[in-house]
Amino acid sequence: MKIEQIYTGCLAQGAYYIVSENEAAIIDPLREVKPYLDRLEKDNVTLKYIFETHFHADFVSGHLDLSKKTDAPIVYGPTAEPNFDAIIAEDNQIFEIGNIKIKALHTPGHTMESTTYLLIDENDVETAIFTGDTLFLGDVGRPDLAQKAGSMTQEDLAGILYESLHSKILPLDDSITVYPAHGAGSACGKNMQKETVDILGNQRKTNYALNQPDKESFIKEVLDGLTAPPKYFGMNVAMNKGGYDSLDDVMTKGLNPISVEDFESFAEETGALILDTRGPADFHKGFIPNSINIGLKGDFAPWVGSLIVDVKHPLLLIADEGTEEEVITRLSRVGFDNVLGYLKGGFESWKNSTKESDEIKRITPTEFVEQFNEHSKIIDVRKIGEYSAEHIDNAYSRPLDTISDWVSTIDDSEHFFLHCAGGYRSMIAASILNSHGIRNFTEIEGGFNGIKKTEKLPVSDFVCQSKTL
Repeated sequence: MKIEQIYTGCLAQGAYYIVSENEAAIIDPLREVKPYLDRLEKDNVTLKYIFETHFHADFVSGHLDLSKKTDAPIVYGPTAEPNFDAIIAEDNQIFEIGNIKIKALHTPGHTMESTTYLLIDENDVETAIFTGDTLFLGDVGRPDLAQKAGSMTQEDLAGILYESLHSKILPLDDSITVYPAHGAGSACGKNMQKETVDILGNQRKTNYALNQPDKESFIKEVLDGLTAPPKYFGMNVAMNKGGYDSLDDVMTKGLNPISVEDFESFAEETGALILDTRGPADFHKGFIPNSINIGLKGDFAPWVGSLIVDVKHPLLLIADEGTEEEVITRLSRVGFDNVLGYLKGGFESWKNSTKESDEIKRITPTEFVEQFNEHSKIIDVRKIGEYSAEHIDNAYSRPLDTISDWVSTIDDSEHFFLHCAGGYRSMIAASILNSHGIRNFTEIEGGFNGIKKTEKLPVSDFVCQSKTL
């Protein structure tokens, strides 16, 4: 038997590849299925089942493409109602793969169809659980995503989650390995540990949600401090439940090189958003006016989903040459399939033409300290928890993920400094502000981390972030 966790850091997502004898199973596959097909071919095994723990909200699963390419059936837990052929497992139903078994344990609460898969090895020993978004390391799945207007509240779901954990998971042996669908950085939980694999016994000791004295306390603690989920989540659920275009077709459409001469008119004709995926250090030196910068080398896909939101919005890409396929793949993971093409030759081709370019004023932390005075206005775009933990005195907290709510409140007649933790998010914010005609600001390279190292400016007392969630 072999269990392989295939972890994708930019999504903080874990898929699982399980082999026994000449058969395999895959749990919660990502959108691009070639890596799984390559593994199956290398191991000379047949994919018998594709298990889905629930209808994912934060990414588009590869279940449909993988099923079409392998003929393996898709398995969901009880109450799931997908708009395509699938096996809807009964609670405690057993599935055999080679000489091992996988038992479906219905564990609703994160969503009503949420299911944990219990692996029973060749010796009939319960060995591991694949918990999806039911149980994370250090946390549990947020119970506010599957509310039904007028019939089910987040408190109801949290209570159901409590019952699932205590009736299905906690009775299992301490030695069982826990394989969750997500780790630290995912918006599906609020207090996840950095590790991606653990044993159940350790989670009993370290997971705050499993250490509540009663159901009422559990509901209170799990719901406390939850921020609003990203707005694209509902669209991803709809795609996972209702179906989507093949990634092969998405890639064929998106890998469309567009010349400098045609790019601007093409953007105007289609109403496409120009998404510049270069790093902040390159973007600020020159970019196509009104383009939005979300760097590929960062939490690219989640920020695209949080800020662009509409997965059907047409996109045109500016990318470093050779990265176009990776950009389209990572966009597809969160459902952004409507890429119409990319600028041939990248921004360098635009720069070498007679077309107009724009810039973002960027300074180092040392230069910021030199320019700072008691009248300086500072906007901090980090998360509320980061700001609460420590910030420059009198800085304004304006989280990037809520920029659509506060961009209209900015007075462009008053200069301000803009920063995040390291410069990635503040350049995203700078590009959005610039596209709204707001240009009287200076972005700080290196962000708060760089500013703090100068030891020249007053900052608030540090507070552990876990206490500010």
